[in-house]
Amino acid sequence: MINDIYDVIVVGAGHAGSEAAAAAANLGSKTLLITMNMQTIGQMSCNPAMGGIAKGQIVREIDAMGGYSGIVSDKSAIQFKMLNLSKGPAMWSPRTQNDRMLFAEEWRIALEQTPNLDFFQDMVKSLIIENDAVAGVVSSLGLKIKAKSVVLTNGTFLNGLIHVGDKQLGGGRMGEPRAVGITEQLISFGFEAGRMKTGTPPRVDGRTLDYSKMEEQKGDENPQSFSFLDTPKMTKQMSCHIVYTNETVHEILREGFDRSPMFNGTIQSTGPRYCPSIEDKINRFAERERHQLFVEPEGWRTVEMYINGFSSSLPEEVQLKAMRHIPGFENAKVFRPGYAIEYDYFPPTQLTHTLETKLINNLYFAGQINGTTGYEEAAGQGLMAGINAHNKVHGKDAFTLNRNEAYIGVLIDDLITKGTEEPYRMFTSRAEYRLLLRQDNADIRLTEKSYNLGLASAERLKKVQKKIDESEKLETFLKNTSLKPGVINPILTEIQSSPVDQAFKTATLLTRPNMTLEKLEQIDLIKNFTANFGPEIKEQAEINIKYKGYIDKERDNVAKLQKLETIKIPENFNYSDLKSLSTEARQKLDKIRPKTIAQAVRISGVSPSDINILLIFLK
Repeated sequence: MINDIYDVIVVGAGHAGSEAAAAAANLGSKTLLITMNMQTIGQMSCNPAMGGIAKGQIVREIDAMGGYSGIVSDKSAIQFKMLNLSKGPAMWSPRTQNDRMLFAEEWRIALEQTPNLDFFQDMVKSLIIENDAVAGVVSSLGLKIKAKSVVLTNGTFLNGLIHVGDKQLGGGRMGEPRAVGITEQLISFGFEAGRMKTGTPPRVDGRTLDYSKMEEQKGDENPQSFSFLDTPKMTKQMSCHIVYTNETVHEILREGFDRSPMFNGTIQSTGPRYCPSIEDKINRFAERERHQLFVEPEGWRTVEMYINGFSSSLPEEVQLKAMRHIPGFENAKVFRPGYAIEYDYFPPTQLTHTLETKLINNLYFAGQINGTTGYEEAAGQGLMAGINAHNKVHGKDAFTLNRNEAYIGVLIDDLITKGTEEPYRMFTSRAEYRLLLRQDNADIRLTEKSYNLGLASAERLKKVQKKIDESEKLETFLKNTSLKPGVINPILTEIQSSPVDQAFKTATLLTRPNMTLEKLEQIDLIKNFTANFGPEIKEQAEINIKYKGYIDKERDNVAKLQKLETIKIPENFNYSDLKSLSTEARQKLDKIRPKTIAQAVRISGVSPSDINILLIFLK
């Protein structure tokens, strides 16, 4: 193994590394996955769940592209919920609770069954750099392993420092050593590095909790799945529970603030704004009398519970004392306390849209090393880095996704053009074309692209083509079938909609508020036809009909933006020549080096007048 030259070496086997290794190997690259611990491949370091708002869309996109995250999530799911069903379809987001141990096991099984993929357990302490290009890695054992490209997915391990109250431990996760050497080497090559913080809640013995004092949260009655393939359907689910903190809990937590690394100056790095610690919440939102907590089971065969919303770095005795004043937690026993962790990251403006670094050729970054937070964001980047590392070493074109094509495209474009000074988390609000980027149509958007790359299987493409054909067939029927007043008016009365005095096309009636295809199926003519289609096809056709006007408007906006994408900026363009540009615009444009005017538009600090100056010069 040591004498081989690999096409791709992936460093780190978390969510980003696992997807990167799978993508590169499945495309045909001779790939090596190096991890510090073979027992923690695909480990869920924080919450035992996948998906959620906007994140669920990313998991579906990864699956449509031939990645593994959706399949692994389905095989290890203990609960499924479709979030935001009370809102429009752009907001619907799938989420699973997962068996933590089973999730990691399924990841390892999937990777071990992937051809072209080797494994090695060791820490990578440095990179081999020759002529401004990466040429391999050096392990802590002193092994030099050659490679044509390297993908770094180090997660929270780069100089990781764990905080529990006034105690500090070096580590990338509790009980696991940190990785040293890479940050210092990259800085010596001119990279800019920073520090970020994240945290995790305490894990509790579920046998010591009183669930009768909590609100039960069951999964969906008809659970779906992430993968567009035929993964096993859930036949049973586990419940989560909701409970709330109170003023007594807050007061006890405040008493420990002087020993909190968050407030005594020990931690100075930036934490995730949208997933703050409990001490941060009661400090920032002092007017709130309570905060919601989710009690989430860790798996089918364990009593361990994850207390979502109680992330903390306070001393362990303060955490326990406060927790025991939460309803149902009076006798709680803690398996392990919550902790905060600081780690190195590299501002992602130092990358191109393929996630290759600008300073060192064939070196790619993916995941938390780029300043993101979340399994799904990491996995999406890993998939893209793996694809592009493979393509680069085999002389193929770069593969990128635009903002109008995928949430993964939004994620990477945001990172590359805007950078991030706090852990980046995906939200539906970050996507300007979110009605086009729904979770239900990820396969329609992406599978053909992935198949053309050689990643998605023929089986996937065949399923997508069938889905498109069937939904078009159903849409055509609804557009061409008329319903007379005597047939439709009883349903219109039921939904408090104005009755009609002449026949109307079914599709037109379907666009009325509160009207659904399910209600129209009360009519035998409709029911007899729709009986030939599954729920996925019905949903697709209904969305396409009900939201046609909005979808068409978003497509028009995409077309306008794509005109700016065609205006290329020369690679070695000298922005200092344009004295009319603002100083900030010159600095930002020179640092990020956008390839098109459309990318330049999205850079913070570049104003519309700066863009006009650029356009005039380029024309």
